[in-house]
Amino acid sequence: MTVLATVLERHRSAPAALARAGRDSAIDTMRGIAILMVIGIHSLQQPLGTSSALLIDAALRPCVPVFLFASGVLTARSGRVPLRKRMMATLIPYAVAFVAAYLYMAAHNPAMDHRITTTAARFVLAYVSVYYYVFVYIGCVILSWLAFRTVSSSRQMHDALAALMLFAIVLGLLCGSYLDPLLTRLAFTPSVIEEARMRDLPFWFGFFALGVLFATLDLEPLLRGKRAVAIMTTLGAYAVYASVRIFKIGDAADYDSTAYFAYAAMFCVALVAVRPTIRFLAALGSGSYFIYLWHIFVIWLLRDHTSLYASSALTASLTAYGVTALTSISALMAVRALASARVAGWLGA
Repeated sequence: MTVLATVLERHRSAPAALARAGRDSAIDTMRGIAILMVIGIHSLQQPLGTSSALLIDAALRPCVPVFLFASGVLTARSGRVPLRKRMMATLIPYAVAFVAAYLYMAAHNPAMDHRITTTAARFVLAYVSVYYYVFVYIGCVILSWLAFRTVSSSRQMHDALAALMLFAIVLGLLCGSYLDPLLTRLAFTPSVIEEARMRDLPFWFGFFALGVLFATLDLEPLLRGKRAVAIMTTLGAYAVYASVRIFKIGDAADYDSTAYFAYAAMFCVALVAVRPTIRFLAALGSGSYFIYLWHIFVIWLLRDHTSLYASSALTASLTAYGVTALTSISALMAVRALASARVAGWLGA
């Protein structure tokens, strides 16, 4: 029997595997690793002027795909998408952080445009900070809700869902490959093209779809005993992605490229193969949205009010990382210990 036949037989005969309840400490650990990678990217001294800086940045880039992949896995296990609940849990903390970020930027820029239309555009496009992935996630949630509604009436729901997710991955890779050439041909400016690529929803949904597909087909058992293979394949994909960026071979974008998808997807698979379960990282993972929303304020304070980034790139980046990680983690612990459950929820904790 082929591997594919074995997989299909398993998910047909054991659909209960998709409905495991409660928190998954391995998934939370994956998120904990990913949020520390997010802090690492934002702590790097900009611009990335050396090959070593590009190597570090490239290594950390799978952070957002890990979050999307994990959400896809959990969505498939639950078999449903609580759209309103997820939207509220995402938008309320974002709105609070947006107001804080807006006030910070206004205090540092007296000429800031405060017109209602401009402010609304900043909110929707997340222009005040690094929050554009909030709306990438919201878009993935909406697409997954539509996908689950589409297949809910099918007799072979898991087969239909798996096929739909495969199509979504292929579409995402196509969009990632041809969005920027299309926009270039249409004479859009490089800055607009970069903004569009950061928000290339079909591409980012590919990682969400990969997580759904992984759980729907119950692929995790196939990785048992194959950790070394998964890790070595991931390292090979990283070498390709980093080389593409350093030597500017073909599509050398930070994200939204085939090389990036290959590395980030294999990074997610390798994490599943290793299945790390570390209590501290799991705690960070369960509060990763809080850290994502608020860690950037520490970076801003260090850049705007200290001379840290006037020192060497390595010293500045490492110091910023340590200070930001420690402050963000301490803030998460303080909010969870002192704030009510409602307030903690409003802050994303």
